[in-house]
Amino acid sequence: MASTPILPIDLNFQGRTNTIAAYLLRHSTGLVLVESGPGSTVSTLQNVLATQGFSLRDITHVLLTHIHLDHAGAAGFLARQGAQILVHPVGAPHMLNPEKLLSSATRIYGEQMGPLWGDFLPVPPEKLTTLEDNQEVVIGALRLRALHTPGHAEHHIVYQFEDLCFSGDVGAVRIPGHPYLRLPFPPPEFHLEKWRATVARLQGLGFRRIAPTHFGIFDDVDWHFQAMLRVLDEAERWMTATFPAEPPADLLHEQFISWMSTQARTAGLSEAEIEAYRLANPLGMSVDGLLRYWKKYRSQALS
Repeated sequence: MASTPILPIDLNFQGRTNTIAAYLLRHSTGLVLVESGPGSTVSTLQNVLATQGFSLRDITHVLLTHIHLDHAGAAGFLARQGAQILVHPVGAPHMLNPEKLLSSATRIYGEQMGPLWGDFLPVPPEKLTTLEDNQEVVIGALRLRALHTPGHAEHHIVYQFEDLCFSGDVGAVRIPGHPYLRLPFPPPEFHLEKWRATVARLQGLGFRRIAPTHFGIFDDVDWHFQAMLRVLDEAERWMTATFPAEPPADLLHEQFISWMSTQARTAGLSEAEIEAYRLANPLGMSVDGLLRYWKKYRSQALS
């Protein structure tokens, strides 16, 4: 049986290609979008749809992997155009009332909130659907399965569609062109052991393709999952070697960024590609997530 066509949409975040994707599926009465992208990229989404003969109002469903701004920021706007928004139960309250989420993000991004992310509108209650683990999603002839997949965030969902894994952020950040990927470790919910368990679960499902939100569809799934486990192991070793000395925050960030930059250049990435990784996966947030995990789960066990 032929695979259902999937259109990756490059949302051209901050004018950079290969940074944030949304994935488009057609059904008999409209379109399904996996990820909404941020509010700042709605015009790009609208323009791409127009090239296919569609408008935003043709989107009947938006399947969110999680509620971070780069994945879910435009969901409230699309709900107002008629789309039903599907999300993890833990993320749903923040889609109904994003005030706490936006307050937290504003502390991080400050005056860059608007230029980076645009508007994050609440989703009307009647336009929000929550998905349990292993729940089937049926939209016309399309059938997907929602898998609760913590590690990057407790409220993360991976969508199983035919032989493809829409993997959000728990499936890594990987830009086409090099056998290289990174894992985003943001606070407050990065959890090493849960991430490893998620990878083991996904490995057992027989996927032949994987589609991270950052960025594109890849068919070397075995390599991809093994690389994810290798990066988790490397992160654990880095934490164990670095955090017990309790370096100051600025030195900690400098060390981590230097480590990642050396890795990327060794892998042959260009400066433009390194910048795309930086936009898709801000390294300072990963340091903060690793440190929070260490203090909460590891430092007490070692004391």
